Amino acid sequence: MHLDIRSPDWWKSAVVYQVYPRSFADSDGDGVGDIPGITSRLDHLAQLGVDVLWLSPVYASPMDDNGYDISDYQDIDPLFGSLADLDALVAGLHERGIRLVMDLVVNHTSDEHPWFVESRDPQSPRRDWYWWRPARDGHQPGTAGAEPTNWESAFSGSAWEYDERSGEYYLHLFSRKQPDLNWENPVVRDAVHTMMRWWVDRGVDGFRMDVINLISKPARLVDGVPPPGRRLTPAFHPVANGPRLHEFLREMNERVGLSERHLLTVGEMPGSSVALARDVTDPARRELDMVFTFEHVQLDEEPGLGKWALRPLALPVLKANLDLWQRGLEETGWNSLYWDNHDQPRAVSRFGDDSPAHRVASAKTLATVLHLHKGTPYVYQGEELGMTNADFTDIGPYRDIESLGFHGDATSLGTAPDTVLAALAAKSRDNARTPMQWDDSEHAGFTAGEPWLPVNPNKDVINAAAAVADPDSVFHHYRRLIRLRRDEPVVVHGRFELLLPEHDQLWAFTRTHGDDVLLVLANCSSLPAYVDPVDVPDRGGAKILISTHVEGDPDRLRPWESKVYRLTGA
Repeated sequence: MHLDIRSPDWWKSAVVYQVYPRSFADSDGDGVGDIPGITSRLDHLAQLGVDVLWLSPVYASPMDDNGYDISDYQDIDPLFGSLADLDALVAGLHERGIRLVMDLVVNHTSDEHPWFVESRDPQSPRRDWYWWRPARDGHQPGTAGAEPTNWESAFSGSAWEYDERSGEYYLHLFSRKQPDLNWENPVVRDAVHTMMRWWVDRGVDGFRMDVINLISKPARLVDGVPPPGRRLTPAFHPVANGPRLHEFLREMNERVGLSERHLLTVGEMPGSSVALARDVTDPARRELDMVFTFEHVQLDEEPGLGKWALRPLALPVLKANLDLWQRGLEETGWNSLYWDNHDQPRAVSRFGDDSPAHRVASAKTLATVLHLHKGTPYVYQGEELGMTNADFTDIGPYRDIESLGFHGDATSLGTAPDTVLAALAAKSRDNARTPMQWDDSEHAGFTAGEPWLPVNPNKDVINAAAAVADPDSVFHHYRRLIRLRRDEPVVVHGRFELLLPEHDQLWAFTRTHGDDVLLVLANCSSLPAYVDPVDVPDRGGAKILISTHVEGDPDRLRPWESKVYRLTGA
């Protein structure tokens, strides 16, 4: 039974599956995934039981940032197919009761978008569609230090690029080929809203909004003060969560009819606080349904040193952060729940144990913990198989612009190559982008050609065909969790309460909805864990709704064992 999307908050009961099209399924043998390939694999999603497919960008693009640099919002890049292929995907999804959410990348465009090409002419009516500024006072344009501010881009180098034709600089918070749109211009906003309505009329059921909290820039673009030892990237210069963010989101909601048409909206908002997320997702404010936050995926970084500076992550620290967001959005707002996505390394390698002895159990337990929190769960392609990090041992296979930029910067500054490669092996976005592992054939059933990124060699063991055939696989555990969510209102609506916050092995919590109480007990370690009956609610006569292992000692959890008990209620 699928969700009734006529309900305004149908997405609260939904499970979303993200597809990174370049790496999901290739239909034409060119080594790059495409839309017909996705359509050919929809039965996999239907069998899994998900309700929504979030499709990463397939728009026309020069592919400087793998499609997040868009040159035409209303066309499909030939690499991925055509508009007719997209229409066929929408139809195939809807036939199976699955909704489609498109990636919306409107903080910036490609520098090859016609809007920007026109904007380069200082006399063009579209000049102020982007952020153009003269050189710093007293400096010769195009020379070192002449950039309008000291801001740096997320992908290394200045956030300003000198355009000789214009004699001025344009702002790009990411790649120099991704100039930022000027949302202060109402004509820009109207163009974005028109484009969004066009996609909704074509059958799209919602939008995932890329770095949407960067669209409102400060009133004055001035130098920032970098944190000690850090570059002044968008996370630190005064750009995120600008003064008109709420206004722009409310206007978008109204002009596109996001709430009226019951569309799913989720905003990627790096650097957002609990208070900001609560405001943005407050239904009364009519902005967004939920946001992607980043705090929990930054806890394995050395404070102040960024994603590449690795440090061990203690379980109590991770529990405390998710608990903070659960409590913060309990009464107002809504959480998105995720471990993996196209920008994050594989969860089982990062938060679990991807060794042969514990990979399956740890993948299952990470799923149990996440899906039993309150919020809408997101499953990234291959997560339901327990896919692992790529384990590249040299720079050659890497394709990600961020990873290559880090490698170049770090090695040029004298960082030992082994240290740089260790950081990439742990945190590179390419870990999530290796091709989907469908079977144990030469290229894992992803393509008949040479894949754009190498297939993980463990595809002989970890693949969809093997997982579907094994009733005790990670895949079928995900199916059971998704079914549990659909069958049990307490999983969707129940109040969350963390137990044993300081325990360094056990993740324990309850979900309560009326008289219905669930208890989740998870051993998030590769050693046995003892459950002191004094520390948890009485489990006498409790029914186990889902578990990772066959029944054993209730007070001694095996490595990565987890259980969900019904204590009272139906």
